Amino acid sequence: MKKIESGLEALIFNSRWLLAPFYIGLVLALALMLVKFTEEFIHFAPVAIHGEGSDVIIGVLSLIDMVMVANLLIIIVFAGYENFVSQIDTGNHEDRPSWMGHVGFSELKMKLIGSIVAISGIELLRAFMHIGADMQPGEEKQMAWKVGLHVTFVVTGVLFALGDKISAEKPSDH
Repeated sequence: MKKIESGLEALIFNSRWLLAPFYIGLVLALALMLVKFTEEFIHFAPVAIHGEGSDVIIGVLSLIDMVMVANLLIIIVFAGYENFVSQIDTGNHEDRPSWMGHVGFSELKMKLIGSIVAISGIELLRAFMHIGADMQPGEEKQMAWKVGLHVTFVVTGVLFALGDKISAEKPSDH
């Protein structure tokens, strides 16, 4: 019976490697985002030189938005892989991010919601910059939804932070 239990536990423990293809997929998504970022930058360059100030701001916000999503992907890949699959052996590489290896599930969750709030805020700012006298019917409803979603993300982030703070203060039964 002990052999069966050991075999089952080894199978369960090694099943974490099934997550590796997911992280590889996210790395490939990051590469695709680089392609889209380059495309967006090429379209933005003439606008930055010849465009209106508001168009330049909107273009910069679009680039920042993509960078935030790319940063989020890196955080999820590094922290998720290290938390759930295996430690990444970078030796003493001078470029190893200081947070790498120190982001637990709780911190990962907070970084994720913080990034979502920032991305949502950028999207909302971009939408506000498009508001003008030529607002189409129904656009105010879309704007209300965007504001509502952003507020929901902010409240969710605050509740996650409060939950983590409360659970950190609670004495452990272990």
